[in-house]
Amino acid sequence: MSVEFCGLELAHPVINGSGTFDAIAARRAFGENLLDGFPFAAYVSKTITLKERAGNPPPRLWEASGGLINSIGLPNKGLERYMSEDLPELARLLSAVASSGREQAPVPLITNVMGSSAAEFAALVEACDGLQEIAAVELNVSCPNVRTGLDIGADPRQLEDVVRVVRAVSAKPLIVKLTPNTADVSACAQAAQDGGADAVSLINTLRAMALSPGGLPGRARPWLGGGSGGLSGPAVRAIALAQVAAVAARVEIPVIGMGGVQSAAHASDLIDVGATLVAVGTESFRDPAAGARIARALQRAGAD
Repeated sequence: MSVEFCGLELAHPVINGSGTFDAIAARRAFGENLLDGFPFAAYVSKTITLKERAGNPPPRLWEASGGLINSIGLPNKGLERYMSEDLPELARLLSAVASSGREQAPVPLITNVMGSSAAEFAALVEACDGLQEIAAVELNVSCPNVRTGLDIGADPRQLEDVVRVVRAVSAKPLIVKLTPNTADVSACAQAAQDGGADAVSLINTLRAMALSPGGLPGRARPWLGGGSGGLSGPAVRAIALAQVAAVAARVEIPVIGMGGVQSAAHASDLIDVGATLVAVGTESFRDPAAGARIARALQRAGAD
């Protein structure tokens, strides 16, 4: 059930959502079993920024009805330490997966990056460009523009400008992870394509809030340390399906669909409306092998 995506040959159409599966920690927890049953055909890193980020104060997670609200805040080591520490370890891990005896294509690494300006994005992507360990780069454009307060990816004109600047500094496949928090996500996808993106991915989390339980009427306070967060999981599945369908109908470049995928049926729905690949995110917290389970079920369905 191999899939060609932006010049990469993948064993199947299931990958991970950025920040939802820590492959390095999973290797420590599961050892060699991770190599034999690695859940994804490509691995997307958590978001990397130029400078180290501590993330939001706790509490960071709220279990909502049918989903999860997170206010993690993108903690990461920053570009320099990612390159010197995490990238070599991820490269060794994915190389070991590829040589573990399974009859499948290698697992390429997609590095996810986020900046607050075109210049920051360009610096991040240019640093990735010359490294053979990185197969592709994904732009997280959900960072607010300081001047407008809007997500960079919510303004088609601004998004096109950012992608065009980044496109000029890298020959690697460029994926733009679109924000769902915009009036017209398909217009933003078109802007990403016009700027030179090779693919788009969606949906990211939806803005959400949880209040502290047990508070007196009129005195409730936000539960999450960051005040608000992003909703993911089954609760966003129908929204993801609608937005992926709209984007796939608008653009000619490949689409990665995600949002509430728990089963092969959910993955098939996204593929049916135009997704080339499907990403598993929140479900991996409940079942770390969810990606492999879904990929196997898709393969069985395709063989029937």
